[in-house]
Formats: sequence, structure tokens, C-alpha cells
Amino acid sequence: MSVDVTQASPELQRYADLDRRLLAAVKGIRILSTVAWPASLEDRMIEAYAKGQYTLPDVNYNVPDLSAERAELAAIEREAGYDDPLGEYLCRTAESWRIAAEMLEAVGTDQVTAPSIVLYGRPGDTIPGSDRSNLDAARYFVELSDELGSDLIADDINVAISADDLRADLSKTLDAFFGEPLISVEVDPELTAKAAAGATRIRLRGGTRFTDYDRHQLLAHEALVHSLTALNGRAQPLLTSFARTSPRVTATQEGLAVFAELMSGAIDISRLKRISLRILAIDMALGGADFVEVYRFFSDCGQSPADSFHSAQRVFRGVPLTGGAAFAKDNVYLSGLLTVHTFFRWALKQRRMDMLRNLFAGKLALHDVISLQPYFESGVIAAPRWLPPWMQHAHGLAGKLAFSLFVNRIHMGKVQAETLSLSL
Repeated sequence: MSVDVTQASPELQRYADLDRRLLAAVKGIRILSTVAWPASLEDRMIEAYAKGQYTLPDVNYNVPDLSAERAELAAIEREAGYDDPLGEYLCRTAESWRIAAEMLEAVGTDQVTAPSIVLYGRPGDTIPGSDRSNLDAARYFVELSDELGSDLIADDINVAISADDLRADLSKTLDAFFGEPLISVEVDPELTAKAAAGATRIRLRGGTRFTDYDRHQLLAHEALVHSLTALNGRAQPLLTSFARTSPRVTATQEGLAVFAELMSGAIDISRLKRISLRILAIDMALGGADFVEVYRFFSDCGQSPADSFHSAQRVFRGVPLTGGAAFAKDNVYLSGLLTVHTFFRWALKQRRMDMLRNLFAGKLALHDVISLQPYFESGVIAAPRWLPPWMQHAHGLAGKLAFSLFVNRIHMGKVQAETLSLSL
């Protein structure tokens, strides 16, 4: 049962006031829209690249002045402090927004790279709990996909759903899930990504055809994680910033969304390959590859001219196209998936399914779910109203994760040797 904030202690009221100031300060900080490219430019360049006419795109950005926002965020950091888990949450969140503001004020220059790596990580970073890096994992999934004969071009064979038809289908499905029309689904011809989700709106890129896998992924990833956690965050009695994706929670949010695809059967090996290729491309760009070289990399890996361009564009958002710089956000999808998967297995082993449910109470990092546990228990932070279908069936989730825990102990080399001996 949640707490009535109007009756809260002065200290809780102070945190609520800081939270309101935080939301007001970040209202004008729009990361993806600031680094986005015009759809008209993309269309022209894709047509030229399809003909083998390779020139570097000419991209101009509107550089924002976020000095007032940065000053307010720094003040919130000082006032929130680290003495209490709520203060720590606010302090860490304000800090990540301040770093994002610094990054956006450098848009169009190579000075975007360093803060983007602070926020989203570097391909060579070690995966928590492992001696392998995110780059190692990306190479593994690309090689595995190739060994299994997965071909990105094969996705085009099953393309059958128009953006307008998918919009109608998703609207009907989501209205039924939430019991009322809480989320509108729109077609946006200017959207760079294939889809994007907010608390009450999901946008689909106009002029795009979608596969059945796309539909399942959009439901599992965009609607029933990104939108769902935003709606749960809006219902919080104290900290309504839970509804806003701060830069520091991006890895957990995207990792949780891809994990949702995995748990709901909405992911295929080609999807894992696409995610992994983007990490390899970020590493290439940081190593000096320019936009055309990265485009050709995606093309050589089987992507169409349009998909190759969009993939390369994601790597070079907000930075020079001549090499040595990158926008690192796509680094979080695989590292986030691996970290979230590990967290779920840990929580299962500790019999803490409550922590897994609390992960959907808003836009949280894994650290928050643990550190804020006393406030979940007291009701200061409300339990999530909605959970995705795969989280509503604890026994099914536990079965999948328990199997993963056991399988991880099996040594593949020994399996191969014993299988060969049995066949002789």
C-alpha cells in the first residue's frame, strides 16, 4: 500500500520537492531528437548509396544552450546528497542528466564521444561478473549467427505488415491489455528508428514494412517495457521522475526490454546479430572508420542499403562522420541484456521475486531496485500496477531461469567429447 505524500515526513517532502525540480530542469533536455538526422536527408542519401554513390552526409545540428539546466542539476546533486537511498537516487539521476546536457552542448563535434561513453559505456568494457567484454559478446553472437546460417536479408522475405496496419493492430492489443486506451500508436515519417516509445505514445516509422517478429518485438520491447514502466512511474506517489528515462537507467531499461523479447519468444538470432553488429560498428568508428566504411561494414554483413544507412547513422548521431568519434548508446543493448539476465538469475537464487517485480515500478537501474528496497517495503515507493505477461507467471519465469542456471554449469567441450565417444 502506497503512502499519502501529503502526510509524509518533512524529509520525504524535501525529496519530493527535489524530484519536482529535477523533472522541471530536464524537461528541455532531449537527447535523441537533438542528435537526430532529418528523414529527407536520409532518403536522399540511401538512394545515392544504393547506387554506389558514396559521399559523407552533410548534417547540421541545432546546438542547445543548457547552462541554466546544468546549474540547477548541479544544485540538486549538492542538496540531495548520498546520506539516504532516495537522495542517492536523485543525486545519481541529476548527475547523469547534467553529463547528458554537456554532451548535447557539444553536438556536431568529437566532444560528444567522451560523455556518451560515460553514459552508455564502451564496447571494450568488461561485462559484470565475467572476464569477457561487451565486444567479445558481440563477436560471439555474430559468429554464432553466421554458423547457424542466419541471414539478415532473409528478414525481408516475411515483410508483410504496413506501418498503418501495424498501428491499428497494436492499438487494439494494447487497449485490451491495459483495459483502456492509455497508449496511442502513431505513424511518424520523420522517425529515424523503426519504432520509439514514450509513456502514452508509440511511434512507428512511416513507409516501413514490418515482419511478424517486428510486431512481437514492438509489443514486448517498446509497449510492455518502455511504455509500461513509464505508466507505472507516473503513478508513483513520491518520485514521479520514475516515469522519465534518465541517461543512467538506459542500460537497464534497454537490457530489460531485450530480456523481455527473450522471455516472451519475440527475439531471433538475426535480432541478436543486429544488436551485436552495432557494437562492432561503434568500436570501428572509435578506431577511426568513417561513415562510409561503417556503412559498407553493415552492407557486407547482409543488411539492405536502407538498413545499412540507418545502422551507420545510429553510430554517428551527433558526431563528425570522418572517424574517431561515435555516439555510444547502442552499446547498452547487449551489455544491458547480459546484466539484466544475470540479475534475474541472482534474484531467483536469492528467492527475491519481489525485486524483479519492483524493477517495473518505473524507470530504474538495477542498483535502485536493491538500494530503494526499504522504501518499497514501507510503501513510499508503490509496487507496479502493471507487469508484462511473462512476469505475471512467476512459475514459468522461474522455470526458464532455473534451467539457465543449471545449463551454465555444463561444459560444452565435455559434451562434445562425450557425444563423439557415444557415436563411435
